[in-house]
Amino acid sequence: MPDSVVMRDISMSFGSNKVLRGVDLEVPGGQVTALLGANGAGKSTLIKILSGLYPQHSGTVEIGGIPATLDFPRAAKEQGIETVHQRVDEAVVPGLSVAENLLFERIADRAVSSVSSLRRLLPDARKIAEALGLEWNDKFLRKDVYELEIADQQLLTVARAVVTQPKMLILDEPTSALSTAEVDNLMRVISELRSKGVGILYVSHRLSEIDSIADRLVVLRDGVIRGDQEKPFDWNDALNNMLGEETRQDIAANEDRRGDVEVLQAAGLQLFQRSEPFDLTLRSGEVTGVIGLLGSGKTEIAEAITGIAKKHPDKLVVDGVDVRFHHPADAVKQGVFLVPEDRAKQSMLPGWSIGRTVGLPFLRQLMKGMTIQPSTERSVGQEVIDSFDVVAESPTQAVDALSGGNQQKVIVGRWMRGDPKLLILDEPFRGVDIGARRTISKKARDLAGSGGAVLVLTSEVDELLEVADRVIVLVDGNPRLDTYLAETSREEIVDSMSQVA
Repeated sequence: MPDSVVMRDISMSFGSNKVLRGVDLEVPGGQVTALLGANGAGKSTLIKILSGLYPQHSGTVEIGGIPATLDFPRAAKEQGIETVHQRVDEAVVPGLSVAENLLFERIADRAVSSVSSLRRLLPDARKIAEALGLEWNDKFLRKDVYELEIADQQLLTVARAVVTQPKMLILDEPTSALSTAEVDNLMRVISELRSKGVGILYVSHRLSEIDSIADRLVVLRDGVIRGDQEKPFDWNDALNNMLGEETRQDIAANEDRRGDVEVLQAAGLQLFQRSEPFDLTLRSGEVTGVIGLLGSGKTEIAEAITGIAKKHPDKLVVDGVDVRFHHPADAVKQGVFLVPEDRAKQSMLPGWSIGRTVGLPFLRQLMKGMTIQPSTERSVGQEVIDSFDVVAESPTQAVDALSGGNQQKVIVGRWMRGDPKLLILDEPFRGVDIGARRTISKKARDLAGSGGAVLVLTSEVDELLEVADRVIVLVDGNPRLDTYLAETSREEIVDSMSQVA
């Protein structure tokens, strides 16, 4: 009987933040167990514990009924656990060829000489590629892995993990960069591994993939297992377990607002190679909420509109004028502002004061001649502190010294004070408390009420219900529902999100 990997009463905290809370999870050999959860649910922490990256947890891990010590990635590999992480760039070795990367584990274990010529490595590399159905010829195998497209790098990481004949294979969003044909090939490989007794933990937000390949579906939310199903899967139940079962009753009903002036028209938006182009119109006076799971294309909408993405809409019109944004600065000049998903990496500079952070996109307003005026800098910082109830000592305090919710208030506030025609908020409530969420939500609705247009991108149903007038459900790059909140229901939204075809 194939070995099972069993996690018992796994808990882990980072400071006061409890990420996992007594998780019990079994991954049987010869089965595909899918793990579903929103951002922040604890999936990555769980994977890193099994991979030997986070040994400082409580609880136990057993492999084949025997307690296992996974205190280092090498220990996990020696126990037969292989992981294909979501960050592909961390799993390949630039400067080495595809063949050398493919045989890297054997070279590290000295099963293959580290001084072997590339020519001598090619036959073994070719056999591995052929066994996995990869049409990689010798010219391809000789390439520096740095030259590969992200899809080929991703396939390479999967192939390298499979080479070791693991007892358990963890796949974290393995198809994010793959074409339909490549996904089909990967599914075939997974099926073969399952038939050989390998236990597979498959982490994905693509419900169609889970539906086709998984034997079992486990839902993680807030560090706790909330659902565990065998096939056939009840997707409404799974999504409700993932997103929260009940809409909070203390959310005041929003006044239904519908705009009639088109602020932005984006024609021919194609978010992924596999998805169909569609048109998006945003109107002043209303908040449009786009909801979808991770990988649905929400962030890609923001990046396409604001000039971050290389692929532009076929046509972009702002206030009746044809435009083309090659850089976010072009969008800012036209009054189209983006609050990106990751405030720490994309919106803040360590050690910068609140005032300087607020003024950064609009430096000319702070300058007299060629000099930034400290008094003006403090003034704009205080304006946001007062308007958004930011808990801070003064506008000279470092923004990264604030709590997450107060940091987000500062970032949202700096763009709102710039009088945007269109404000795009990508996951604006992530990592903030309920008070900060309410403040940001109210400010977004106030901006729309005063004639602006707001686009909110979220994966949480409760957040959508709190802030939006209009709702668009996005599934794998395609809109599945586009209506006003007054004309739909929570059930219809969840049902649209749970479509798998």
